[in-house]
Amino acid sequence: MANDALVSVYTSNGPLAAEVVKGRLESAGIPAMLKYESVGRTMGLIVDGRGEVQVLVLKEREQEARALLAEKPDNS
Repeated sequence: MANDALVSVYTSNGPLAAEVVKGRLESAGIPAMLKYESVGRTMGLIVDGRGEVQVLVLKEREQEARALLAEKPDNS
């Protein structure tokens, strides 16, 4: 995935929620990657924007990804 073709569809204050969202997108066939704020990743900080993680998808899949994330997850 080229960086200029990527858009953020979700932002969390730590890796756990971002990993769940990434997995949800990928299970629906939407390639995704995580972009970590570097200080939070190396130092384990989740304070004042440090530790922020963005879930990125290809720009052409943005609407599909946002629609999927807007749906209530099936907890069956």
